[in-house]
Amino acid sequence: MLASNTTVPPRFVSYLRVSTDKQGRSGLGIEAQRHAVATYLRQVNHGAQVLEEFVEVESGRKQDRPQLRKARERCELTGATLLIARLDRLSRNARFLLELQESGVPFKACDTPHADNFTVGIMALVAQKEAEAISERTRLALQAAKARGVRLGNPEGATHLKGRGNGEAVQAIKAKADAKAARLRGQLQVIKQ
Repeated sequence: MLASNTTVPPRFVSYLRVSTDKQGRSGLGIEAQRHAVATYLRQVNHGAQVLEEFVEVESGRKQDRPQLRKARERCELTGATLLIARLDRLSRNARFLLELQESGVPFKACDTPHADNFTVGIMALVAQKEAEAISERTRLALQAAKARGVRLGNPEGATHLKGRGNGEAVQAIKAKADAKAARLRGQLQVIKQ
């Protein structure tokens, strides 16, 4: 029997992230990332396909991101490569990016498709430095505005939320706390013994 010369087309799991609900609702940030992924897939061609797309509306500073976790699990299960539009959509935290790199889940950033482990490491440090610079510029701008007498924050306080409720947010916080308690319960039982 002759060996087949067919190659398996590349398989990807895409992960798209925006930082705020407003960005998530507008779809602009997500759509731009989808466009970058589609453009990358056209360039890769060879029958490349996205097995699944995961979308998250969460700050890049947060380490616990359920959709990213699911995307990574899907990659591990299928042998697919995690595909992101831009490296900073994963995180601007160097440790976070380097831990992902060490996890063994292969990933590609559409904005730097030829980056290797060395390049990603350097880019992770640059992204973290940029995050620190953004934070410092924001702090200085707010400080300058306050010195000019600008009243910071919403002048109406939380009254704009009146009648809207925050039940979903409270439920999400409770569910997260319950899940953490459940995880710790087993460890506490071991310690008690």
